Amino acid sequence: MVCGGFTCSKNSLCVLNLLYIMVSLLLIGIAAWGIGFGLISSFRVVGVAVAVGILLFLIALVGLIGAIKHHQVLLFFYMIILFLVFIVQFSVSCASLALNSQQQNELLEVGWNHTATAKADIEKSLDCCGFHYYDKNESCAASCYPTPNCRTCGSIIEQHAQEVLRVVGGVGFFFSFTEILGVWLTYRYRNQKDPRANPSAFL
Repeated sequence: MVCGGFTCSKNSLCVLNLLYIMVSLLLIGIAAWGIGFGLISSFRVVGVAVAVGILLFLIALVGLIGAIKHHQVLLFFYMIILFLVFIVQFSVSCASLALNSQQQNELLEVGWNHTATAKADIEKSLDCCGFHYYDKNESCAASCYPTPNCRTCGSIIEQHAQEVLRVVGGVGFFFSFTEILGVWLTYRYRNQKDPRANPSAFL
């Protein structure tokens, strides 16, 4: 059944933005939970997760206020921002699903080499040292260190990388279509006239 009425478009847009608000609060909550229980000690990782959550929350809040008030300017900016987010998320999701094993390994190694505090978290949680090799003279947060039985983190991460990228790419792909649905609903809703408003007023 096609949602064509003013009230239906408004309610659909409100529900979609409430969903985005819940996702953003969940993202912020997971980051806070991870650092609270000592699972994550890297403030950069937590900062990125919180920043993404806050950005999503603000975008959803703009969309929700615009939908409730039928505010043309807010709805226009919301539509543009949501479309840009859709392009970025759709591209990243497609890239995640299209990466082969060699490209995955290269990206993982680049990411490993550019992390500092997150290395200790990974070594501690996976009980491993180094990426492809490790120096016994360097410190390692794994419980198996300094015994020679320690595996490298790269060998463990690479086993699950393809599955994780497939899940992340699939979830991102799904949410990108909810964003294009939000753009379409916003465009449709902006061009509808409120039946309770003055008939002579412009939209």
